[in-house]
Formats: sequence, structure tokens, C-alpha cells
Amino acid sequence: MKIKKIAVTTGGGDAPGLNGVIRAVTLAATKRGWECVGIREGFDGMLHPDQFEDGGIVPLNPATVRGISHTGGTILGTTNRGNPFSYDVQNPDGTLQKTNLSDRLIEGFKSNNIDALVAIGGDGTMAIACEVAQLGIKVVGVPKTIDNDLDGTIATFGFDTAVSFATEAIGRLHTTAASHNRVMIVEVMGRNAGWIALEAGLAGSADVILIPEIPFELSKIIEKIELRNQNRKKFSIISIAEGAMPVGGEASYKEVEGVKNLGGIGEWLAQSLRGKINNQVRTVVLGHLLRGGSPTSRDRLLSLRFGAAAVRALDDGHFNVMVGLDPPTVRHIPLEVATKNMKTVPLDCDMLMTARDLGTCLGD
Repeated sequence: MKIKKIAVTTGGGDAPGLNGVIRAVTLAATKRGWECVGIREGFDGMLHPDQFEDGGIVPLNPATVRGISHTGGTILGTTNRGNPFSYDVQNPDGTLQKTNLSDRLIEGFKSNNIDALVAIGGDGTMAIACEVAQLGIKVVGVPKTIDNDLDGTIATFGFDTAVSFATEAIGRLHTTAASHNRVMIVEVMGRNAGWIALEAGLAGSADVILIPEIPFELSKIIEKIELRNQNRKKFSIISIAEGAMPVGGEASYKEVEGVKNLGGIGEWLAQSLRGKINNQVRTVVLGHLLRGGSPTSRDRLLSLRFGAAAVRALDDGHFNVMVGLDPPTVRHIPLEVATKNMKTVPLDCDMLMTARDLGTCLGD
């Protein structure tokens, strides 16, 4: 069947570059004579159209996407709680029940005459896209995550912007840490993959880098700090991923609105260091600052490349795949393969070896 109309959705956490993908998909589809629409807030716009003033499905054309590539966030909105196969539906007594709304999703595609879907998101969205594809809908996924933990692609857009901001933050902390002889702990996002903490830590000349892939020993960190103090460098910078954990310990979680999220390991480490070193210890949690702001040029280019590649994939008859960066080109990876494994930091990778050669403490 010839494609005449496609939909775009953005799911999961927001990331710089989402709007670039939307623009590229819209322009590439329009060039082929296809109609393009956007689904509000993941799949919510199709599942609950009555909850949106514009009906949850909005037209996308060159005019509506003009000038958005340099902006952060997503003009369609997003959610990380909108899995149509396991949707939280409120019971009369106020409790929530997981419900499969896939039939409603299929009906939405049919009633809106949508022939194919471009799903932009991270591992969760790609897993949902894989299930949607199994229902008979033509799907192409676009990898988005600041964590860079999606398998099948060298890089995901949003990651470079997050690393750039974290690097700048670490750089700024050098001067204030040196002025007060303090240990500054910078906690960054990344869930169970330490890419942001590692790359920003290296680029920002952190003295200690702690990632989920390498459980750390407190004694090794104290040893590094004391060595710097003895060498008249009476301050230290620690870059730590939110999913990092001590040897024999567990990751730290914080409960927000009934949902447990990774976080708090920075403050746990600060409390563990206080009383064991002479330095004052302070913690900075970058959190959602890493998701905001304008995308870097690298992320803008990657988002445009991914968006255009997704439309080309549909035009060439490649369905139920994710586009992935494989320099110098973009290739297609089956969604089932792309969502099978998380891309974590290999323990024999060059960046870890570089960190060790530079004398950076990795906590082991």
C-alpha cells in the first residue's frame, strides 16, 4: 500500500533535538507529497483525544515546523507514563489499574487514515514501538536519549548537549572548589549507563569518576582526595552517575509522586565522606538541567539526519526498524534487536583506559 499519511510521536523524557527530528520528518514527508500529523504527548493524543483542545492530533507542515530546530523540548509534548499496552486507568475508588488500550490505539490510526508512524524516543518508546509494529502498523523508530544507552546506534541525539552542559558545570566548579578547598560532587543523569558521567568527567578534568558499570570503594575515593591534599591540591571534583553504587551496595532511589527514580547517590557519598576527610563536601545535582536548553550543533545535525532517514526508510519499504548512526551513514536495525540490550560503558573501552592513564580515580 502506498503511503499517503504518516504520524509522529515523541515519548519518554524530553531531550534537545526532538524538534529537529519533527521538522526533518515533516519536510521530508511533505516533499514526497505525504500528509504529516503529530500525536500529542506520546500516544495520549490518540488514546484520549477529548482531553486535548486540538483533538490530540495536529497537522504538521513546513509552516508549523519553521524555526524549531534550535529549540529544546518538543512542540508535541511528551510523557513517560503513556504505554498504551499497560496504561494507568483510574478505578471508581481512585486506585489505578494497568489496562491494555492497544485496541483504542489501532482504531485511532484507522479513523485518522494514518498509514505509518515515526516513533521518537528512548528504550521504553522503542519497546512500545516494537509492540505497535506487531499489531500491523508500519513503524520506524528514531533513537532519542540523553543517556546514550540505546543499542544499535553509535550515538543518540540529546547526549552531546547533556555532556556539553555537564562539562561546563564541572569546569565552573573547579574555581569555587579551589577557592574553598572543597570536594564538589556532581551527580548527573544516565540511569544504568555511565556515559554522561564518564565523558563529562573526562572532558571537565574530574579527579574521580564513578559509573554504574564499576562499583566503587569508598576507601579508594578517600585515598585519591588525601593524595591531592598532600600535593597542595586541596580540592577535588567527583563526577558521579545517578546509578552508581558502592561495592556490595545498591543504587539510590528517590520516590517522586509515587514513582521510584534513581537519584541521591551524590548526597549519600557526601555524607559518607564527611568526617573521614578534612575538606568540606558539597553536592550539585544537575538533574533535569541536562534535558533542557538548545541542542548543540552535533545534536541538531543528528536529529535532522535521523528524521530524514526515518522518512526514507518508510519510502523504501523498510518498516518496523530503528534508524541508527553507523558513520558515515545511517542504517536500519530491527526494533526487536534495538531494544534487546542496553548499551553500557564497556570496561575495556578507550575512555576508561584514558581516565586511568590520566590518574583519574574510578573507585576500584
